[in-house]
Amino acid sequence: MYVGAQSFDLLLGDVRSLKEKRSVVRPIVAELQRRFGVSVAETGGQDLHRRAEIGIAVVSGDPGHIKDVLDRCERWMAARPEVELLSARQRIHGDDD
Repeated sequence: MYVGAQSFDLLLGDVRSLKEKRSVVRPIVAELQRRFGVSVAETGGQDLHRRAEIGIAVVSGDPGHIKDVLDRCERWMAARPEVELLSARQRIHGDDD
């Protein structure tokens, strides 16, 4: 069994309140879940208006599949016009770890 984790550090556009931030982050989280079948949550920066960290997790028996899913999620996130992807970090853990 392998577990893949990825985190995105995002700069949000013209957001002036936490309520506006939620209106940007929630659809992103929902679309990642729907489109890629991954577990997703906002994992950091909850008290900052213009920054967000989103974490993704994938479980599979094939590390190549995990890498493919995480790469597709990163490309999708980078193409979002309402956010700027500042950084993305990937980790894949196996039974040996």
